[in-house]
Amino acid sequence: MTTMIDIADVARMTGLSARALRFYEARGLVRPLRTASGRRIYGAGELERLHQLIALKRAGLSLQQIRALFERRPIDLAALLRLQLEAVEAQAAALTERRAILVKTLSRIDRGEPIDAATLCSLIRTGDVTMSDNAKAWQAVTDRYMSDEAKADFARTLPAMGDTFDAEAAAAKWKDLGDRIKAALPMDETSPAALGFVREWFALLAPFTAVATPAMWEGGRQMYAKMDEWEGEADPGFDFQVWQFIQSATAAAKAAGHDVGPMPSFVTP
Repeated sequence: MTTMIDIADVARMTGLSARALRFYEARGLVRPLRTASGRRIYGAGELERLHQLIALKRAGLSLQQIRALFERRPIDLAALLRLQLEAVEAQAAALTERRAILVKTLSRIDRGEPIDAATLCSLIRTGDVTMSDNAKAWQAVTDRYMSDEAKADFARTLPAMGDTFDAEAAAAKWKDLGDRIKAALPMDETSPAALGFVREWFALLAPFTAVATPAMWEGGRQMYAKMDEWEGEADPGFDFQVWQFIQSATAAAKAAGHDVGPMPSFVTP
């Protein structure tokens, strides 16, 4: 008899969270069976597929590319791997540069040379080796989807948000809003409740809106429009379904002449 494994044991064996397992199931990447009570159980084949998925993600493939491989759709694997290799080599070059900065700075410290705040800040801006896992995940996503102009504008402009911006608190607020919208779906996009969610959305976006350039704004819009390709790699606090709903509800609100909240001056009303 084939051994069946429940979702808790699969999470332990793969290192994936139950939420990630459900996400991959929703994307059709794995297909667990259900017990009479509705609990997910996995066979050896699905467990092996999860291990393959983890390996392919580690190589840098997107979920869309992994799905194509799983479904045996035509795909130029050699070209795909060459692109991934180029990305890995670019990351390796960046790490080598960061290491050189650290070695040079530590050498100066070992010689007894004082390192002032300006030098330390320069190191952090250039190397940022203390970047959190979440920040690294976001950098990997933005590196794929943002133009060079947008990335340069982000690096130059975001410090203008100042020390008063609490990124951790903002992330919690985005998650709370995302969870509430998700729980309310499906919803009439023209309803007062939908308008309320849209206004909350743009209120939370206000610190970014205040400093955004056209390249930053368009880069963010295009990146989230392709969220189904990178969802699960970085967590903005909401999923692609919520993003699509907000886009539709925003369009409906504007068409009805409603004020949705702060918008950049360069965005057409």
